[in-house]
Amino acid sequence: MTDFHTGFIAIVGRPNVGKSTLLNGLVGQKISITSKKPQTTRHRITGIRTDEAAQFIFVDTPGFQLEHKNALNRAMNKSVTATLNSVDVVLFVIEASHFDARDQQVLKLLPSTRPVILVINKIDLLEDKGELLPFIERMAKEFAFAEIVPVSAEKADIDALPKAIGKHLPLGAPMYALDDVTDRNERFLAAEIIREKIFRLLGEEVPYSTSVMIEKFTHEGPEGKSLRRIFASVIVDKPGQKAILIGKGGEKMKAISTQARKDMEKLFDGKVYLEVWVKIKSGWADDERAVKSLGYGDT
Repeated sequence: MTDFHTGFIAIVGRPNVGKSTLLNGLVGQKISITSKKPQTTRHRITGIRTDEAAQFIFVDTPGFQLEHKNALNRAMNKSVTATLNSVDVVLFVIEASHFDARDQQVLKLLPSTRPVILVINKIDLLEDKGELLPFIERMAKEFAFAEIVPVSAEKADIDALPKAIGKHLPLGAPMYALDDVTDRNERFLAAEIIREKIFRLLGEEVPYSTSVMIEKFTHEGPEGKSLRRIFASVIVDKPGQKAILIGKGGEKMKAISTQARKDMEKLFDGKVYLEVWVKIKSGWADDERAVKSLGYGDT
C-alpha cells in the first residue's frame, strides 16, 4: 500500500445544510441521525469510508450555533473549533444559491493552513440550474477553496466528492479495519437513534430540551445471534415535556421506542429488546457538569 492515502476530513457548516445526510451517503450507511429540524447533531461523529486507494475518516460536527449560548451549545461550538485544527481536509457545506451571514460566520473559522473544499449541497432543489455556475463563481471569491464540488446528498449524487478529497489526503496506511464504518460504539449509536426519533415525532421545542442516556446495554445468546437488551433514559428539563414525550396513554413514547428499536435491529443486524423511560433534570442544558456527564463537547 505504498500509494495508499489516509486522512481525517471535517464536515462543517451552519445548522441544517445537510452535513449528516452527506456523511451517511459518503460512508454508505446511516451512522449520523438526520431530521428536518436544524441543530440535530450534538456530538462529533466519525464515519469511515475505505476504497482501493484511500481511507477517508470523516468527522461530522454539530452545526455551529451562533444564537444560543447555553452550556450545551458552548460545548458543541468547542467541538467544531477543535475539529478544524486537527484534520487534514475540511469540507465546508452550504446550500445551493444560499450564502448568508450564518454561513459567513462559519467561513471565518475555516483554517488557512489546510485544504478546504466547498461542498454546495441540495443542488436538486434549484429550480433554475442556470443559477449554479454564477453561484460557484461568486463563492470562489469568498475564500481560497481547494475545490468546489456541487452535490445532492439527499439524492446520493456525491460521486465526485471522494475523488476531490482524495487528492488532498496524505500518504499513509489505513487506521481502521477495511470494513469499519464508524468508531462509535453501539451504546452511542443506540442513544442517537432514540434521539432522532424524538426529533422526528415531536414538535419544534421539546426535542431541543432532551438528551438520551443508555443506562444498561447487554448481549444475550451466541455471537452472531445475540439479543441486545437496551435500557435508556430520556432526560428532559420540565414536567410538561415529560408528559408530551410520553403522550396520551403512552402512545408517543411507544411510537418513539418502536421506531428506534426497528432502526437498531437494522443497524446492529440482530434482535433488540428496548425499554425507554423519561427523567426530569431541570436546567440540564445550562449545567456544565450535566452537559459534560452526557458526553457533549467530547473531541
